[in-house]
Amino acid sequence: MERPRMQVGAVTISAARGRARELAGFYERLLGWPIAHEGPRGGWAQLHPPEGETGPTINIESDREYERPVWPSQPGTQHATIHLDIGVDDLDTAVAWAVQAGATLAPDQPQDNVRVMLDPDGHPFCLC
Repeated sequence: MERPRMQVGAVTISAARGRARELAGFYERLLGWPIAHEGPRGGWAQLHPPEGETGPTINIESDREYERPVWPSQPGTQHATIHLDIGVDDLDTAVAWAVQAGATLAPDQPQDNVRVMLDPDGHPFCLC
């Protein structure tokens, strides 16, 4: 069988119950991607790349059973199972911008040319 055409159209990030809009607002500030759609009662929100930029849609969905991930992973804790890698031109400037947008610098930094950041709901993302 020949593989059918497949294209990643979206990445979905879980948020604490009722916090999808707030977490989407963080990514809107961080990336400059507008919130294109949002659901009722803070249940979900969707960000699209600005016109002229490429990338998958980012969906943020509230999860009533959400548990903040621990990074780096530790036995018996909620693990981060996926993260975003965000390319930047100037790492120090990007870290300062991310902190201003609401991120925190993770205490453990395993690489010199990458900074692990945590979004307001605890998801790690890398600036590289």
